Amino acid sequence: MSIFDKLKKNVDDAVKNTVSGAAKNLANHKETFTFRALPECLAELQALPEAVLDTPFQTAALTVCVLCVYAADRNIGTEMLNFLKGPRPLSNYEISFLNDRFRNGHHVPFSYFKGAVPENEYTPDEPFVITVETNPYSDANEGYKKLFIRSGGADNPREIVLRQRGSDGKWFLWDQFLMVSIRDPKSADPWA
Repeated sequence: MSIFDKLKKNVDDAVKNTVSGAAKNLANHKETFTFRALPECLAELQALPEAVLDTPFQTAALTVCVLCVYAADRNIGTEMLNFLKGPRPLSNYEISFLNDRFRNGHHVPFSYFKGAVPENEYTPDEPFVITVETNPYSDANEGYKKLFIRSGGADNPREIVLRQRGSDGKWFLWDQFLMVSIRDPKSADPWA
């Protein structure tokens, strides 16, 4: 084997190893959270072990819980969301957006829990189980994490963006695309 053949083989092997390693890094990472009950106030939210906000997955899962509270009581929900947003509370635009999304029903945030589908009016199984996952683009921006949560009323997972605070490493809600249209509950479907 000539020196050029050896060099080509070494380069080919290095490329194979790099591609193989990159493919492993692109695999989805999932974390599942189980809640016996949904928190009903800020103190109950802060008492949950996930409320340490050490990982973006914890903050994402808690965001869904809090959106369910917002559906029932906007004031309490706002207080809880502001806790999850950390140093950047809800803007007037975000509050207006949420209020608009809840005009057409309160089922959307519940659709992210296991067992919640149109056929059962998006009634989740109890305890409440939610899975948060990554994709190959989750770490595209340093200091931010884009995660995805599947809804029982949509074909594709929905996006939530978290931002890490540099001073203590805590992860806070930056933006969410969870409150978007999903299939209607069976009772609201005129074709059912």
